[in-house]
Amino acid sequence: MNEKLMIPCLYLLKGQAVTGWGQKNIFDSGDVEKLARFYSDHGADELLVLDFSSGDQEHEEAIGKIKEICAAAEVPVIGAGNVKRMEDVKKLLYAGCAKAVLNFSKQSNIDIIEEVSKKFGKDKIVVSISELSEFTDNQKLIEEYACEVLALDNMQEDIGAISTIPVILHINQGNEEDTMESLKNVDGISGAYVSRLDVELMEFKEKCKAKGIPVKVYESKIPWSEFKLNSDGMVPVIVQDYKTDEVLMLAYMNEEAYNVTLKTGKMTYWSRSRNELWMKGLTSGHFQYVKSLTIDCDKDTILAKVDQIGAACHTGNRSCFFNELMKKEYDDTNPLRVFQDVYDVILDRKVHPKEGSYTNYLFDKGIDKILKKVGEECTEIVIAAKNPDKEEIKYEISDFLYHVMVLMAEKDVTWEEITRELARR
Repeated sequence: MNEKLMIPCLYLLKGQAVTGWGQKNIFDSGDVEKLARFYSDHGADELLVLDFSSGDQEHEEAIGKIKEICAAAEVPVIGAGNVKRMEDVKKLLYAGCAKAVLNFSKQSNIDIIEEVSKKFGKDKIVVSISELSEFTDNQKLIEEYACEVLALDNMQEDIGAISTIPVILHINQGNEEDTMESLKNVDGISGAYVSRLDVELMEFKEKCKAKGIPVKVYESKIPWSEFKLNSDGMVPVIVQDYKTDEVLMLAYMNEEAYNVTLKTGKMTYWSRSRNELWMKGLTSGHFQYVKSLTIDCDKDTILAKVDQIGAACHTGNRSCFFNELMKKEYDDTNPLRVFQDVYDVILDRKVHPKEGSYTNYLFDKGIDKILKKVGEECTEIVIAAKNPDKEEIKYEISDFLYHVMVLMAEKDVTWEEITRELARR
């Protein structure tokens, strides 16, 4: 049986988060990036974003915000609202949404489903329905060109009786018990309850699991009983930033700390000095949200990759490892670090021009000159590729990448955005 998805809904109005379907009250601080990050860090499996904008200008601004939401969320984002034509679907997907929603109460959305599905892929298209007839009248079309249905009312049993298409139920009201009951007959749930900031989704998932409802929770593939413990009955944990692989700290876990980490999704250790359980960030706010846990070949050391909020070290440093003892000079050839370092130099030239700098010459000449150089360098790669000398093509590709990075800096595109887009593909 497939795991049921928890999908909080973020309603977007004039660049801020609001609460309720059609209501205009600011939700929490209204900060959509903060809210998206909160949901992804606290157990959301996906995030539904509904754009309440009206008019093309406001819609364009909303697309910019959705792009920021997708960057912050770190879970798949479903984009909905204000879709009128294929271009709107394209904008949502290019902003980073994993899926776009077509509202089948609008004939214009029914008319474009085949076209957008064939262009972007069936797995990118969701159909929302507010009454059963919108499904039954278009069932063949929906099943052929959409990957799932977003039901805005309790129609899941009626749809399930005639179709096997996955159904996500959006409900505006509901408490824990009602939501759990609704989950039994759908593939995922969105709306009021799972969007509340006071609901710990990881705890709710544990309750669902106890009731026999399959949900996505953290489970260890190797039992604690197989770990090789030190004399204190603990295992050392090396903690790394999941994006950069920077080593942040070293701490220790006993079985209780390990189980709490799995249950909450937040790194929890055993404090040897205080002789008590210690959830990192509980007092400082510098939580570590688990991305992966791996044990070494001897099963006596855990490697944790985390999303670190703020500083890992009590001194305020990002990492506890900042006191250099010795260092031999070497070339760091880690591709992403090299790209980022070069890009940072280019950005610095843009902000702090340097006389005689070729990079500043390109910035001064403007976008047309930069584009001309990118085109020329691209042609040089093609020519070099016809030459059997490998050195020449390496040189030309390096030249091309440098000029592309100048273009990136000019257009305010970062390597993180590029790598996120590549990973998404």
